[in-house]
Amino acid sequence: MKIIQFYTNETQLVKKAAKQHRDAQHQLYDQYAPKMLSVCRQYIRDIHFAEEVMLSGFLKVFLNLKNFKFEGSFEGWIRRIMVNESISFLRKQKQIFFTEEITNYNEESWNNINTELEVEQIQELIDSLPEGYRMVFVLYAVEGYKHSEIAKTLEISENTSKSQLFKARKMLQQKLKQQNRISNGTIEI
Repeated sequence: MKIIQFYTNETQLVKKAAKQHRDAQHQLYDQYAPKMLSVCRQYIRDIHFAEEVMLSGFLKVFLNLKNFKFEGSFEGWIRRIMVNESISFLRKQKQIFFTEEITNYNEESWNNINTELEVEQIQELIDSLPEGYRMVFVLYAVEGYKHSEIAKTLEISENTSKSQLFKARKMLQQKLKQQNRISNGTIEI
């Protein structure tokens, strides 16, 4: 019987995978695929397309492992690749629209609304946003990008990024209020 060595040290695992060791690549895929599918799913509504984008992203990960410099988190590096792949997919589908309209917005305008939503319900609310709003919202609120980074990534101005975030938050607030009224029985369905 052949004994297969498991790699417990992530650095060692990444180095082995960079040298085309299939078992190391498989372990990295198994470890990160569920998280990365969720990243792609945040941007892409259809789970099947999100899976395709994730697979394409992993292909890029494995082709570029030799470029990973171990200066930051490996998961963060993979995550950035998945985000970029998702954005590229949406660009190719021509599904991204940004309004250049700049409104008078206030960063503090986001109110905390008490709600008891499940993760799936929250994802559905985010999915209901127009593509441009959703992308900026996810990059800012979920991924933690700054407006300057979002502007560079999406090739838009910082003001457009801020405006899209403001509008996304406002729309989500309205949808949450409506959902709360429905669940409290104060509105007819």
